[in-house]
Amino acid sequence: MSVTTRGALPAAAYDVTVIGAGVVGSAIARELARLPLRIALLDARDDVGDGTSKANTAILHTGFDAVPGSLESRLVRDGSRRLAAYAAENGIPVEPLGALLVAWDAEQHAALPPLAAKAERNGYREARVIPAEEVRAREPHLGPGVLGALDVPGESIICPWTTTLAYATQAVRAGVDLHLNCTVQEVQEATSGEPDHLLATGRGQLRTRHLVNAAGLYADGIDRMLGHDDFTVTPRRGQLIVFDELARDLVRHILLPVPTALGKGVLVTPTVHGKVMLGPTAEDLDDKTATGSTAEGIALLREKGRRILPALLDEEVTAVYAGLRAATGSEDYAIRAHPAQRYVTAGGIRSTGLTASMAIASHVVDLLAEGGLPVTGARDLEPVRMPNLGEAFPRPYRDAELIAADPEYGRIVCHCERVTRGEIRDALASTVPPGSLDGLRRRTRARAGRCQGFHCGAAVRALFETGSG
Repeated sequence: MSVTTRGALPAAAYDVTVIGAGVVGSAIARELARLPLRIALLDARDDVGDGTSKANTAILHTGFDAVPGSLESRLVRDGSRRLAAYAAENGIPVEPLGALLVAWDAEQHAALPPLAAKAERNGYREARVIPAEEVRAREPHLGPGVLGALDVPGESIICPWTTTLAYATQAVRAGVDLHLNCTVQEVQEATSGEPDHLLATGRGQLRTRHLVNAAGLYADGIDRMLGHDDFTVTPRRGQLIVFDELARDLVRHILLPVPTALGKGVLVTPTVHGKVMLGPTAEDLDDKTATGSTAEGIALLREKGRRILPALLDEEVTAVYAGLRAATGSEDYAIRAHPAQRYVTAGGIRSTGLTASMAIASHVVDLLAEGGLPVTGARDLEPVRMPNLGEAFPRPYRDAELIAADPEYGRIVCHCERVTRGEIRDALASTVPPGSLDGLRRRTRARAGRCQGFHCGAAVRALFETGSG
């Protein structure tokens, strides 16, 4: 197994190279790792899941509201089942809270029965319209004016950071080469006389017979390098507010808005890390690096949140952040196969990509087979037991037996999030170690609490720089 962050790339050609180590690219690499092939996974960043995948609403969807008959609908439905099972086997925290689409006016209320019918067309038959009295009994802190809701009991919350890391860890342990800090600058397409694609990267050249584009916000650019102009990615910024864990008792379900033509709107959802999230906004931009928050965006979220859950606005804010989604103007994924080029694009993967990731990966491998990739001899991969970051599950600082066996799990470094020296040590020594303090936070929650590292920052940085817990 190999993870590289600098230096020249291997001279020998790979059978398949996946560009982009977000949740979708890592899932594809993991699926390919089941085959007796030489696989590479590349990313321009210093860590996996450091783009769109790190900043989403972290919902494990049922796919009830997808466009019926679309590829997204099929893959979300299949992916939800796969990921729920995978999470249970590999220690990814999931909480099946269920969702309520809350109607606040007559137009929204009238839209609920058609949404329930749409869910049925998507193969989800548990959704039902419930009256205002039941909504209030189940969510007593909602603002005034509730007329009813669509109950979707199958929706869950999940840890997006652990999911991406689990895929990448399993892939690397199975023999995939992960090359980070590796920006693809140019692709020289394979010709009949030259069997391999030649990729020019910031770390030198890489040869590969088959190529998968899972580059997220930059997937359209990679696609154009291969001579295609099928879609254009517009970065859609979603700003979010994260409220302190003391707000967690205010909400019991994922509270979804009734969707409009402009999108799914602003939601309120608990997180598996014990906090409450409000957002996202939906702002179409030109800049694919514009992940800053704005006063206007935060004001909009506070206005929406005040109507949904008024008491939430009185709680402490832990963090404000923004992510960019890969919008294409289409209501479906832009997954395209070009068998003659031995090339597959997995583009336009929006917020449901986390849920659909394992099904997308399986679909992409099927498409690669159409381009001649040998897919026989698949094996089951050894499970990976990921460190638990979820509040609903045992964590090291509360495990007396674990602490007795290794006292480092009883020495708390980050008191806001109750992260121990043992957990930081383990993260730094893991198969896919963090390349930065932000990467360490996604593996341990260190510096993610109410003080945002004000008290523990120096100690966490010292452990990170010495590479030991």
